Amino acid sequence: MTTHRPPVKPLSIIREFQLADWFTLGNAICGTGAIFSTMTHLQTDEVNHIYFASLLVFAALVFDVLDGRIARWRQKASAMGRELDSLADVISFGVAPAMIGYGCGMQGLYDRIVLAYFVACGVSRLARYNITTEELSDGGEKVKYFEGTPIPTSLLLVFLLAAAASCGALHQNLWFGEVSIAGFKLHPLVLTFALSGSLMISRIRIVKI
Repeated sequence: MTTHRPPVKPLSIIREFQLADWFTLGNAICGTGAIFSTMTHLQTDEVNHIYFASLLVFAALVFDVLDGRIARWRQKASAMGRELDSLADVISFGVAPAMIGYGCGMQGLYDRIVLAYFVACGVSRLARYNITTEELSDGGEKVKYFEGTPIPTSLLLVFLLAAAASCGALHQNLWFGEVSIAGFKLHPLVLTFALSGSLMISRIRIVKI
């Protein structure tokens, strides 16, 4: 027996957006722009694109902070807004920093494994927080602490890479050089991504402000 679903009305999703959701989209757009800028650097080798990508990740953080404050100010939070926020954060503070690291020279096999691990940790961190939030919300409680460092802390990695770029430490000149293991390259600087990712999925409790 088939069931008939009501037709989806055009623009129905956009009509459901709250003001805070538009800022969340701004977060995602900035993260996507950072990825594009890094790709342009790979094509042109112009360092300015690394700076621009870094600034866009910072702009994404500004949008991320504002969307939460606006949602609390208007007292209009929704499940869709929470999902949008997580997806935008994955782009801006997970994929974009990893892409910037790749664009700066972390392109060996082991580098790529570490960068993929970093993104996977960020996704896992957000999923765990969403589940915790949903469980506590059902009980009428508020989330009092985070487990693991928030994914926007990856902005520190972006600043580190921007500083390296300003010193000309890109690609073959990347800080700490490179090592060869079983014929494949590893840039020790990529271990900062491994540390950041590991802290995200740790059980360290951070009080929510």
